[in-house]
Amino acid sequence: MVARETYLKKLRQLKDVNLIKVITGVRRCGKSTLLEAFRSELLSAGVNPQSIVFFNFEERENVELGDWVAIYDEIARKISTEQKAYVFLDEVQQVSGFEKLLDSLYVKKNVDLYATGSNAYFLSSELATLLTGRYIAINLHPFSFAEYVLAFDGEKSVDRLFRQYINSSAFPEAVTIFKTAPDMVNDYLQSIYDTVIIKDIVKRHKLRNVNNLQRIIEFLFDSIGSVVSPTNIAEQLNKNSDKKISHNTVNKLIGFLVESYILYPASRYDIKGKELLATNEKYYVVDLGLKNILSSNRYDADLGHKLENVVYVELLRRGGKVFVGKNNQKEVDFVVQKANNLREYYQVAYTISDEKTWERELSALQSIKDSYPKYILTLDYDNVAIDGIQKLNVIDWLTSAPA
Repeated sequence: MVARETYLKKLRQLKDVNLIKVITGVRRCGKSTLLEAFRSELLSAGVNPQSIVFFNFEERENVELGDWVAIYDEIARKISTEQKAYVFLDEVQQVSGFEKLLDSLYVKKNVDLYATGSNAYFLSSELATLLTGRYIAINLHPFSFAEYVLAFDGEKSVDRLFRQYINSSAFPEAVTIFKTAPDMVNDYLQSIYDTVIIKDIVKRHKLRNVNNLQRIIEFLFDSIGSVVSPTNIAEQLNKNSDKKISHNTVNKLIGFLVESYILYPASRYDIKGKELLATNEKYYVVDLGLKNILSSNRYDADLGHKLENVVYVELLRRGGKVFVGKNNQKEVDFVVQKANNLREYYQVAYTISDEKTWERELSALQSIKDSYPKYILTLDYDNVAIDGIQKLNVIDWLTSAPA
């Protein structure tokens, strides 16, 4: 099993801190496994097993506990008032009134509370208002490339693994299936896709037209790395269809996809004006394997945009807010706003071996008149510095520890 060290480190740092640790992320990205691993660490560190309470609310036996009051009473019965208790609530959004359950457990002074959820409703305005200043969110993703390499520790060619990574899936269970039955990975991904779409979106939002949602998903999956807006998406979808869709409907359905953690938005940022732009965004998929279940996807195609997707998700893992940059007429792939007002700039290209591409990528960063770090990430093998701009091999960057 691959240890999710990046996330375990955060949980260790937050242990016994008086905050609810909220772990969010798309279904099947490893939230339950992460909680189990952290529970094992607590036991190894000498925590009394009787002081650890673990509920997975997708398990049949826990459904019968009923509403939040019954669950609270069950937890209160299990823990002692004389020693620290560690309470793990997996997929707690399944509980009716889960917000009140979290709040009631939080105010118990001897409880260190951890919870997971599979959609952003878990951190909706109601929950955020109720628990303002009482929780910290950790967003979990499928395997990073560094974790993926660990999963295939017998493979000597990291280049071959990377090609596999951007054309397959990084969901932990999909990686396991790939090792023994690679032809069944897409079946597994289809089950994740169907569960998220039907259970997390269609049923919860009572959608009547699933076809509109499917059309938008296919459009956005095929438009990774492209600037889009609800208006131009609606225009494109309406061109060859008798069934018209409005930009308001597009905007609403995109919101549902973001809420389910299938898609992540990157807003545009005016570097010179130092402000977010209100129109147009880029969208990236949480796992490139989900593109494979669409008929329009082709193996080893569109590698530049797939690479951009990998870098975007990795930047999210490493912390900070990630934007798409605009500096006058030049585009910068990513602007990362870090803590303490620090910033980083990234250009991503499959290769910049030809002079025209090299000049375009370099000039976009040279036009930024500040001293924050600037990087060009490619699959070229040379790592060089030009005018303070670092050109790095993206595989080296992905497998190195974040600065």
